[in-house]
Amino acid sequence: MRSLIVIISNPAARRSSLKKIRLASSFLIEKGFDAEIIFTEESGHATHLAKEAVSRNPHLIIAAGGDGTINEVINGIAFTDTPLAILPQGTTNVLAKELGIPENVRGALEIAISRTPRMVSLGKIEFTRHSSLFTRYFCLMAGIGFDGKAVYDMHKPIKKISGETAYILSGIKNLISYYPNELFFTIDGREYSGYAAIIGKSSRYGGNFRATPDARLSEPSLYTCIFRGKKRTDLLRYVFGIIRGTHLKEKDIIYLKSSNIEILGSAHIQIDGDYLGETPAKISVEKDALRLVY
Repeated sequence: MRSLIVIISNPAARRSSLKKIRLASSFLIEKGFDAEIIFTEESGHATHLAKEAVSRNPHLIIAAGGDGTINEVINGIAFTDTPLAILPQGTTNVLAKELGIPENVRGALEIAISRTPRMVSLGKIEFTRHSSLFTRYFCLMAGIGFDGKAVYDMHKPIKKISGETAYILSGIKNLISYYPNELFFTIDGREYSGYAAIIGKSSRYGGNFRATPDARLSEPSLYTCIFRGKKRTDLLRYVFGIIRGTHLKEKDIIYLKSSNIEILGSAHIQIDGDYLGETPAKISVEKDALRLVY
C-alpha cells in the first residue's frame, strides 16, 4: 500500500501556482507516494484542513504557501505524530530560509521525503478575544507594537500583487504617525518596560535579518528584544540596526533568553508575519511540540 502525503496549498500565496502544485504532486507520485492536494479557501482554513488530514494518519503533511499558511498548518498539527514538511511559496519565506529549505519544488520535496523528522519547540501565545481565551502557536516570532500595527494596517490586495512592498508601505505609514503606548513585561519573574518587542522562537525576521540571532527552533527557549525608545528616530535606529545586525549593541534595547513572558498595556500583535490581535498577552515555550522535516 502506497503511503499518503497530503499537500495543503494556499492558492492566494504570491508565488503559488497550479503548475507548481501539479509538479509537486507528480514528483511525489513518481517517488512512490499517493499525493492528495487540498486548497485553502479563507484565512484560518489551513488549520481546519490540517486537523482533518491528521485524523487520516498520513505519512506526511506538506504546507505549500507562505509563513502564514505554514503557521496555520502548524496550529492544526502540533502535538501529533504526523510530520510536517514545507514547500515555500509565499512572500518572504522566512521559515524556509531559517531551515535552509530551497524555494524550488524539487529541492524542497527531496528534503521532505528523504530526511528524518526532528522534534522542535514552538512559542505559545495566549490572549483574550471576544471575551474568551485564545491560544495560538508560532515558530518564527511574535511582534508586539510597531510591526504588529504595520501588519494590522497592511493592505492585503497590495500584498498579493507586490509582496514585501506592502509591508514597507504600511511601515512607512505607521512611522509617520508613530506614537506608541508604554508596555510592561514580566519575563521569568523580572519586570521591564518598553514600547515594542520582538519575541523570537527562530533567529530570522522579515527575510534574512536576524532580530533574535540566538533563537533556535530546536531549543525550548525564547529570545526577547524589548525596544525602550518611543521616538520615531529611535525606531529608525532600531530598524537600521536590525538590517546591519548591530541592534543588540544599542543601550536602549533589552535582549533576554526567557521561557515565560507576560505583556501588559495596549499594542497590536503579529505572529509569523500575520496579524493576531492585541495585548495583554502571555507567551511561553512548548518543548517538542512539532515533528518537522528539514
